[in-house]
Amino acid sequence: QVVESGGGLVQAGGSLRLSCEASGRSLRHYLGWFRQAPGKEREFVAGITWNGNVMYADSVKGRFTVSRDNAKNTMYLQMINLQSEDTAVYYCAARMIPSGTMRTSGYDYWGQGTQVTVSS
Repeated sequence: QVVESGGGLVQAGGSLRLSCEASGRSLRHYLGWFRQAPGKEREFVAGITWNGNVMYADSVKGRFTVSRDNAKNTMYLQMINLQSEDTAVYYCAARMIPSGTMRTSGYDYWGQGTQVTVSS
């Protein structure tokens, strides 16, 4: 099970930090962030292995930073310089093997999502 928190309303150029708490037996699962804007397909944002190897979508490189605290079973997404096109529901997902993928079909567990709205 994964549970997101930290969404909200922010002005363009602002920052937010999302959290994702994961529960379960394996600490070596791959964790990912996805987002879905109205009328669009869910897309990969960022992901991280248990030992800190990261992957980003081109659209967020240099603005978003993914990290995780294995002691707390928690992943974070620090977002800076947010733009209106970042407005979406952000989802946390867990993959029960250590390697990552950008495909939504590659994930086994999903959170309920948290809304991020960027006003211009």
